[in-house]
Amino acid sequence: MLRNAPAWKLIGRALLLRCPNCGGRGIFGSYSTLRERCPHCGQRLQRGESDYFIGAYLLNLIAVELLCAAILGIWIIATYPDTPWTLVQWGGLALMAAGAIGCYPFAKVLWLAADLVVRPAGIEPGDRDPPSEPRVEDDARPPQRRVDRDISEHD
Repeated sequence: MLRNAPAWKLIGRALLLRCPNCGGRGIFGSYSTLRERCPHCGQRLQRGESDYFIGAYLLNLIAVELLCAAILGIWIIATYPDTPWTLVQWGGLALMAAGAIGCYPFAKVLWLAADLVVRPAGIEPGDRDPPSEPRVEDDARPPQRRVDRDISEHD
């Protein structure tokens, strides 16, 4: 039986750009491209749907827009009544473009973490394959052997 981490742990790992399932590094093949599987736990990072990351695009768009609106709002209030409107306009455009590009890897991994909260690892076939090398957990203990004895034999 698979045990899944709590949602806060999955999201925390995602914010560190690590595998939400195990916390392993190296899940990105390039700046914005996830590998097929986590190199540590074997979790499938590409969840098998061609349009899977549309949610990540939406998450990135909404987060960057809200963040930019807050930054620009604070900037306008701080410089009022002599607000440099041309600088606000062009600075806002540059901030939104840089934010969309800079936050995209975070949005992809956060979307994957949210999906693992809703559809835990191992629910779908092929979600988790064993990694190339078995991982040894720190608290791994050998299974306890159960010995059933008939008490009447020793009386």
